[in-house]
Amino acid sequence: MNPITKQKIKTYAIAIAIPVSVGLLSALLTMGNRQIYETLRVPPLAPPAILFPIVWTVLYVLMGVSSGMIWLRREQDPRQARRGLVYYAVSLVFNFFWSILFFRLRLFLFSFFWLLALLYLIIRTMLAYECVYPTAAYLQILYLFWVSFAGYLNFAIWFLNR
Repeated sequence: MNPITKQKIKTYAIAIAIPVSVGLLSALLTMGNRQIYETLRVPPLAPPAILFPIVWTVLYVLMGVSSGMIWLRREQDPRQARRGLVYYAVSLVFNFFWSILFFRLRLFLFSFFWLLALLYLIIRTMLAYECVYPTAAYLQILYLFWVSFAGYLNFAIWFLNR
């Protein structure tokens, strides 16, 4: 295997490991509190709890691939690449803490506003990524939709359980 291919594989492996690790750590920190979802009144369209870890794993992999694409092409537009990766890193922090705010602390309304901030960060990430490599931005679309859907669920859960 040539050195360039090895470097690309290493870049993507690290880029995928970062969001997957963030998600795993957040899940571990809220593991004992996740059964709360089963006890809450939930809105129409609320999926079964088993679906969440599956969807999040796919999204974390897509997020990692996307950030890897930007990292490998960062010389094309260094300013936008840096901007996009910073927004992405901050969005991972917001993503990490949402589970803790929602499941562990049960701050449902605050969690909803936290998700709105996360949506803003995702959009800013996508806009910066698009300047560097549009495919990387497109890989974030499912993440954007899922977090929007999570916002619907979060707000409805707050409303139905207040």
